[in-house]
Formats: sequence, C-alpha cells, structure tokens
Amino acid sequence: MALRQIPVTAWIGLILTGAFAFCAIFAPWVAPHGNGEIVGDVWEPMSAAHWLGTDNLGRDLISRMIYGARITMEIAVAATALSFSLGSILGFSAAVFGGWFDTLMSRFVDLLMSIPTLIFGLVVLSVLPTNALTLILVMGILDSTRVYRLSRAVAVDINVMDFVEAAKLRGEGKAWIIFREILPNALSPLVAELGVRFIFAVLFLSALSFLGLGVQPPDSDWGGMVKENKDGIVFGIPAALIPAAAIAVLAISVNLVADWVLNRTTSLKGGRG
Repeated sequence: MALRQIPVTAWIGLILTGAFAFCAIFAPWVAPHGNGEIVGDVWEPMSAAHWLGTDNLGRDLISRMIYGARITMEIAVAATALSFSLGSILGFSAAVFGGWFDTLMSRFVDLLMSIPTLIFGLVVLSVLPTNALTLILVMGILDSTRVYRLSRAVAVDINVMDFVEAAKLRGEGKAWIIFREILPNALSPLVAELGVRFIFAVLFLSALSFLGLGVQPPDSDWGGMVKENKDGIVFGIPAALIPAAAIAVLAISVNLVADWVLNRTTSLKGGRG
C-alpha cells in the first residue's frame, strides 16, 4: 500500500495516536521530571522550565501528563483486549452452538446491560481493592457485553452462509468454524468497534478516577488529574483542562484510525468479491 493512498484524516489519527503511544511506552525517558517529584510552587504558569506549568502540588504538569498517558493507555488497552477476547469468543460460540447455551448467555448479558455500567463499576470497586488488575477485570468484563452482542449478531448471519455449511458438511469442528470461518469474516465490524471500545475504556477509567475509585495516588491517569486540579478552574488555571483535552484528542485520533481501517478492510473485501 502506497503511503500517498492514506487519507489526510488517517494520517492525523496515526500521528496523534503514535505520539500518545510513544509517550506511554517511553515515559521514564521522555518525561523531564519524575511522576511525583515536586519541582515548583502550586499551579505555576507555563514557562520555559515547565512547559505546561505545575499542578496542585507543584509537580511538573507535562511529566504528569506523560506518565498519565502511560497509565491510561496501559489499563485501557488491557481492558479492551479482555473485553474483545471474552465477548467475541462467547458471542461466536453462542451463535454456533445455539440452544440452551445461546439462551443462557444472551439472558445473562441482558441482565448485565440492564444495570448502568458506571453504577455497576462503582459498586464493585467500592468492595474490591482498587488496583490496576481489578480495574482491568471490571472494565473488561462490563465492556465485553457490548462486544458479545455485536459478535453474536454478526456470527448468526455468517453461520448460515454457504461456506460455513460446506465446512460443517466436511466434518469440521466447532472451534474450526469459529476461528477459521466466522472470525476472519467478522473482522470488519469488530475493527470498527475496537476503536469505540478503547475510547469507552479510556472514558470509563477517567470517570472512575474522577470519582475516586480509579487509579490511586501517587499514580494518576488523565481523569484523576482532572480531579486533582479541578479547583484551579475557578481561578482561571488550566491545569485541569489540559488532561481533559488530551482525552478528547486521543478519542478523536483513535476513531480516525479505526474509520480508515474499517474503510480499507471493507474495500478490500469488495474488491475480492
């Protein structure tokens, strides 16, 4: 694929997403100061020494943003991977096996989806210890219900197609049909959903941290940084608006990449047909 064939919007999304990923991966080497290192007074303005100023405790804000990117993206990526692995496998299995398994799984997912996700997460996290593993499990399991609904709906349509019926007549097992017949043909809608689910994980984590049940101090994700610096908004200090803007930019950039990938995979399938 020639680079000039990539649209401008996709380039913007790729560059921004790549920049966030680079900061997340190389945070200890990129950040000018340590994550919890106090380097100045409270809420200092932007300057040559501190490009984004300081936060509510006098820590370098750009360093906190870089480390926050690492924590935010690590947890969001892990939760998204868990939700897609769990939701897609169960959704494909429900479509292929059918019967009581399909009914049981669908009703259980309906039960989980009937409870507001944020409230459910707050209740669970108020009982369990709040750490990265717990956040990933709670976010991944709750988000897998959306992936399950999508993957099951797609798999039900694919499961009755001729090539799947031919595989069944050849005597192929359920695992072969799920991973070799259904999964490759269900990638397009799943790729589109992947970007949405990742951004939902970022927003969900930010909401939990803002409410005090997400990433715990001294570490902080972008949502926790908004909470830490929200009192400065009254005095015209933008320390809380910078992480909020970073969340918005990340959401837009990932969606631009996901839209491009979806359009490309769809056009490739159309060309083969």
